[in-house]
Amino acid sequence: MIVTFGEVLLRLSPPNHRRFSQADTFETYYGGAEANTAVSLCCLGEPARHVTRLPANDLGRACRGELARWGVDTSGISFETAPDARLGLYFCESGVSQRPSRVIYDRKNSSFARWDHRELDWDALLGDADWFHFTGITPALGEELDAAALEGCAAAKKRGIPVSMDLNYRANLWSKTQAGEVLSRYLEFVDVLFANNGSLADVFGIDEENSAVDNDPSATLAAAREVSRRFGIGEVALTMRQSISASCNQWSALVYHGETGQHFLSQGYRMEIVDRIGGGDSFAAGLIYAKRRKFDHQHAVEFAAAASCLKHTIHGDVNPVTEQEVENLLACGGAGLIQR
Repeated sequence: MIVTFGEVLLRLSPPNHRRFSQADTFETYYGGAEANTAVSLCCLGEPARHVTRLPANDLGRACRGELARWGVDTSGISFETAPDARLGLYFCESGVSQRPSRVIYDRKNSSFARWDHRELDWDALLGDADWFHFTGITPALGEELDAAALEGCAAAKKRGIPVSMDLNYRANLWSKTQAGEVLSRYLEFVDVLFANNGSLADVFGIDEENSAVDNDPSATLAAAREVSRRFGIGEVALTMRQSISASCNQWSALVYHGETGQHFLSQGYRMEIVDRIGGGDSFAAGLIYAKRRKFDHQHAVEFAAAASCLKHTIHGDVNPVTEQEVENLLACGGAGLIQR
């Protein structure tokens, strides 16, 4: 059982690439970095439980139902019954061509954000777990959640459970200095770190000169080696994205193994993007899945990159693709041939 921990938000997006100022209706999706990873894992075929807190109202129950319909174990969900309990929101304006996507958060004082860390029983939540995953977004939401995430990591480590963290630096939530100071404390627990060149530069000041060059394998490898050396991380998985435009990206990934010094690079994909939200989450799910199924190292990075490539073609935050769909993409060399 893979346990993920983080906030679930209600996303509102203007349809058809409209701007916020043009919107007279919004499409709605439920999502959050860790929950997206849990859904992807379940769709691939791995059991996952998501730990979060929701308001005890119709929105909270609908959110739980949405996770459950993808097969996520919702027994780790707590409900807040206070009259002002609320589900966090975020608004996403999808970019196209040379106009970038934009995100506005409305998540302050959500039920998750004001969760007292003493209410989480990690012994129970991790009782049957054999993997723990979280992201750097959760500690950014306040001292209580920072404490909760640290306690979850410590409890997992005590049980010998592998821990993975997606760095996921969000400038709208905290400063680079704050992120670096807080997230450095987690890395002693982390077995697999997910990130990209830009987030490593933002949070840890690693290879800042090349942080904007997110598609250079040599620069990416150098950053992976440095973060592994500095913090003693066994495995560093970095995505590489070249933005040709907001709707056309080049995509690939690199995984570095600190103990052996080996690295593995995936093939590249030129993607026509439908929705890039959740791209990194689906990559993390793909690699966790591949590792648990004991794929060889090259197949693992290829599988994770291909799974994430498919996510970019799907509306919403989650990646509802199967293992066979990912393998089909790999078998056709990334061409997306029709399946009859």
